[in-house]
Amino acid sequence: MPTQQLHEAEFKNSLVDELRGEIAPNARPRQVPGYTYSRINPTPVRDPHLLAWADDLGKFLGLEKPAERGPTVDALAGNLVTESMKPFAARYAGHQFGNWAGQLGDGRAISLGELTATDGSTWEIQLKGAGPTPYSRRADGRAVLRSSLREFVCSEAMHYLGVPTTRALSLVATGDLVVRDMFYNGNARPEPGAIVARVAPTFIRFGNFQMMAAAGEIDNLRALADYTILHHYPELGPPSLEVYVKWYEEICLRTAVMVAHWMTVGFVHGVMNTDNMSILGLTIDYGPYGWLEPYDLDWTPNTTDFGQRRYAFGQQPQVALWNLARLAEALGPLVGDVEKMRPGLDVYTTTFESTRQQILMKKLGLTALQPEEDARLTGGLLEALAESEVDMTIFFRQLSHIAPELLATPNGADDRFQELLAAATYVPLPTPTHAPLLKWLGQYLVRLRQEPTSPETIKAGMLRANPKYVLRNYIAQKAIEAAEKGDLNYLHTLMKVLKHPFDEQPEHEEFAAKRPEWAWDMPGCATLSCSS
Repeated sequence: MPTQQLHEAEFKNSLVDELRGEIAPNARPRQVPGYTYSRINPTPVRDPHLLAWADDLGKFLGLEKPAERGPTVDALAGNLVTESMKPFAARYAGHQFGNWAGQLGDGRAISLGELTATDGSTWEIQLKGAGPTPYSRRADGRAVLRSSLREFVCSEAMHYLGVPTTRALSLVATGDLVVRDMFYNGNARPEPGAIVARVAPTFIRFGNFQMMAAAGEIDNLRALADYTILHHYPELGPPSLEVYVKWYEEICLRTAVMVAHWMTVGFVHGVMNTDNMSILGLTIDYGPYGWLEPYDLDWTPNTTDFGQRRYAFGQQPQVALWNLARLAEALGPLVGDVEKMRPGLDVYTTTFESTRQQILMKKLGLTALQPEEDARLTGGLLEALAESEVDMTIFFRQLSHIAPELLATPNGADDRFQELLAAATYVPLPTPTHAPLLKWLGQYLVRLRQEPTSPETIKAGMLRANPKYVLRNYIAQKAIEAAEKGDLNYLHTLMKVLKHPFDEQPEHEEFAAKRPEWAWDMPGCATLSCSS
């Protein structure tokens, strides 16, 4: 398939063509009863210019990297709408921090349509920060550089880690200033604006179905469900009562796999509202996210959640289950009795536990020799990590080197494990908090010696399962500060490093370092908000 510029590409518009929507008369905030979406064009910006481009994703979509300025960048900024595009903002609702919020919708995201990738699959292109829509409520529909850069980089970093995720194609500066109060504390200031082009098979979320059910729009609810099944779950067959139930179970399964990946890589989403849950089980809406550094079940990066800690790291599996239950309620009218959906919640629970266990076993270099004992071993590890305050990423990466080496030279295990803790801990050694983890390491080494494969094979497998590089918040903040000053070198280097998170890359050791002292309380590093 030959490559082309995005502004020359032929867009498809299946959602607009097949579902009921309105042509919005203007971007005035309002309720939009009876419709799935509103057709509305992006609002042009002053000086769009390209800051970053995801090369691999662009090639997959059959697109050439554009010049810094030009018609493709105009399209990626919303200044150019081509003939085949039918831009729209979706209508949805949701529970925010556990409370019903009513109509929400795409308040600053506008989808341009769908492109066909080189493998024949279809991908929706959505501009985040493209201007106001009928769903903007009291907001301006824009996004700042810091939040757009964070979403661009993390979307791609998660993809290369193997975590189910939406993608990001481009980061474009707008040339306009956007006023934001980062922590909602009365300190609003103008910041450089930007737009990120997000990419996914669809951006439909739990909240789209909740909106239709809450409004009593059963015909729209059924049409949206049928559209989603036909386009994104075709393997289930034509929509029917039985297929609706199977579909819900598949959504539960995919969501469980996604959250299991989060929990084993140390990712904290930060704002798991039902309107931020993808119907495809993809990580969506990168806002106040963060990465565990000290392993802390109660940690959340989101200042808005500090009082409740509803979306803390350790709460994510249960919150996803709660969100799925709300989705079941929304889909209930399609099957007559919401209890028919209950087996899907069991699918979620069993899939989450089994997927997390499978991933942990790979991270530990173990095979399924003793399932019950191994479950106790991994459970003990998670408990010990919670007491130890070690850096999760560094701990597993160091273990990948040290543990297999101890199989060949069993002497000196205590000293090597002390080295591991010294490299990974955030508190001075020795300390009693590390005792459970040291005890666990001894038990683990006994179990590892039962593996039939060679130490070299075990080490190679562990290094493929335990990344050296993740998008630590302080590193993202450094990229933001440099970009705000016009220096994109750090951002581009960071993107290259994160494309190969499991490789050693000795020339880029600084991107694998523990959080430095200066970053512990720095805004953007340890604390963010829904405005971040």
